[in-house]
Amino acid sequence: MKTKLHILLLLLLSTFTFAQKNGLEINGWTNVNTFKCSNAKFPTSGSVYTFVGKQLPNLVFKLNDFDCRNRMMTSDFRKILKAEQFPDFTIRFLEFTKSSGNKFQAIVEVKMMTVSKKYPVEFTSYNNSLVGNKRLRFSDFNIIPPKKMGGMVYVKDELDLVFSLANK
Repeated sequence: MKTKLHILLLLLLSTFTFAQKNGLEINGWTNVNTFKCSNAKFPTSGSVYTFVGKQLPNLVFKLNDFDCRNRMMTSDFRKILKAEQFPDFTIRFLEFTKSSGNKFQAIVEVKMMTVSKKYPVEFTSYNNSLVGNKRLRFSDFNIIPPKKMGGMVYVKDELDLVFSLANK
């Protein structure tokens, strides 16, 4: 009986801990490896988002808050996106509708530097969060993917934008 109570308590605590979570990652590839840059401040922001009516979220992220888990990669990431000149990366929700069950469709506008692009994104409701993923391209934003070591190592044009938004 005591073991069952411990397991139940553990399950309740883990559900409570992970129930509402914010997260943003930008995942990419080189010809030799992968990289993942996440916004360090967003998960701890405590923000909870509402997707009802006309007040849809406008998310503004500081590029200097992204960490790629490698000092050189983080520096290159910020340099490519010109963080000194354009410190913000923006995701603005333009439309949001329920499609079926726990699935939702959104139109989001992503702004990097001075270029804004609209994308359809499918979200799934999971554990009081909306989880979405969208493949973008550096070239969508007039960014030339970098090359290192005389072109022997290069970053591929594709990027995955993966995010989780705590919602009511």
